[in-house]
Amino acid sequence: MIYILFFLLLSYLILTHSELSLHYAFHGLTLWYNKMIPSLLPFMILSGTLVKMHLSEKFAAPVHFLLKRVFRCRPNVSYGIIMGFLCGFPMGAKVTSQLLKEQKIMNTEARFLLSFCNNIGPVYFCTFVIPILRIENIGLVLAGMYGIPFVYGIGLRYTVFKKSLNEVYAETNLSVSQQPARLLTALDESVHGSIGSISMLCGYMVIFNLLNILPHIFLPKLLKYIAPVLEITGGILISENISPVYLLVLLPFGGLSCIAQTNSIIQDTNLSVVEYTVHKLILTAITLLFYCFAYSYI
Repeated sequence: MIYILFFLLLSYLILTHSELSLHYAFHGLTLWYNKMIPSLLPFMILSGTLVKMHLSEKFAAPVHFLLKRVFRCRPNVSYGIIMGFLCGFPMGAKVTSQLLKEQKIMNTEARFLLSFCNNIGPVYFCTFVIPILRIENIGLVLAGMYGIPFVYGIGLRYTVFKKSLNEVYAETNLSVSQQPARLLTALDESVHGSIGSISMLCGYMVIFNLLNILPHIFLPKLLKYIAPVLEITGGILISENISPVYLLVLLPFGGLSCIAQTNSIIQDTNLSVVEYTVHKLILTAITLLFYCFAYSYI
């Protein structure tokens, strides 16, 4: 009943405030086209091709010798860490899902990766977030954005996931049932899959930006605080005049749109979006404490 009332209300507002609803929907579509496609689609295609050709371990090899000392992990887990941190959301979730489906990693390893590797990408962060928020202490902010989840991942490896991962690594290595795909076949399959994923991303960005019509009408004074909680990219533009610390704290969470997108990516696996969301909330709380300390004492 609650869902029906909500959809009726939203439909009524779209019909009675058509220009406003068009503005927010177009806002989400424009951001997707201008920011998400150029920054994510090439990585999606390339990563998918590497995984299908069974080249992910070789790709991760130059960095794996360091990561395996820190995380005591296998090469494909290192690949997931690299892609999750370098390519940005939702590549962390997509790569994890791909590796799991291709039997390159086990479920415990996938849960471990998803807990800290699905973050805002550095290209997006440096070219979009930093200029808009006019951040000066870039080193401190980068430490908060990427240092915290990296250290969080280390902590999880030797606490929550210590026993289960150690049991995995005590067993025989996984055997991949599929044969490596040829280049053109892997590229074709990766393009088709990536187009589907990027289209899904478009739909979520449009609908969650459209939801800004609700606080715009009923809670106009709180719109700038609610917008980034709904969809982080559009919310940053709407809320650029408020304290940058508020937005920096919300970035690890990624907004409800990011949660929904991750759920869509992992829904055909046995990974849990609830567990993922809990880790995101913990990271957000740690980030809040970090900035409270940093801006108070540093």
